[in-house]
Amino acid sequence: MALDNLRNLYQQVILEHYKKPRHRGITDPVDRQQRGHNPSCGDTIELTVRLDATGNRIEDVKFEGEGCAIALSSADLMADAMRGKTIAEALEMVKVFQNMMKGDGEFPREHRKLNVMQGVAQFPVRIKCATLTWHTLKAALEHQSAEPSYEAVSNEEID
Repeated sequence: MALDNLRNLYQQVILEHYKKPRHRGITDPVDRQQRGHNPSCGDTIELTVRLDATGNRIEDVKFEGEGCAIALSSADLMADAMRGKTIAEALEMVKVFQNMMKGDGEFPREHRKLNVMQGVAQFPVRIKCATLTWHTLKAALEHQSAEPSYEAVSNEEID
C-alpha cells in the first residue's frame, strides 16, 4: 500500500472514532475511575472501568471528556481493545502503546487496529494527546478503588 494511501486510512480511522465514539459514557457499575489531563493542550478524559466479579478482568471501559481528535479517538480505540483483558494484560498493552509512540514496535495482529495511532509518532507534539487516555487507564487500574481519584493524572512528565 502506498504511503499516501496508508496515511489516508489512518486519518479516516481516527476521524471515524472521533466523530462517532463507541465507548463514550460511564460504566455501570464503576469499579475504577480516573481523570486525566494534558496541560499542554487542555485535553481532559474522565475514564471509568467495570471489572468482572473477580476484579481481575475488564468488562467495559468508557470515557467522557473533551479534547482533540487524536485524544478522543485514542480513548475510543483503547476502550474497545481493553474489553475482556485481565488487568495484567491491560497494563502490558499500555507499555506496548507507549513504546509504539516512541517508534519502538507495534501491536500484534489481534490488536492491529491500534497501530493506526503509529502515524501520530511523526508529530511529537501530538504524542501526549494519543497517550493521555492510556496513562489514565494505567492510573485507574493501579488505584484499585472505585472511589474517584480527584487528582488528575498528567502525561506531561512522560517523554
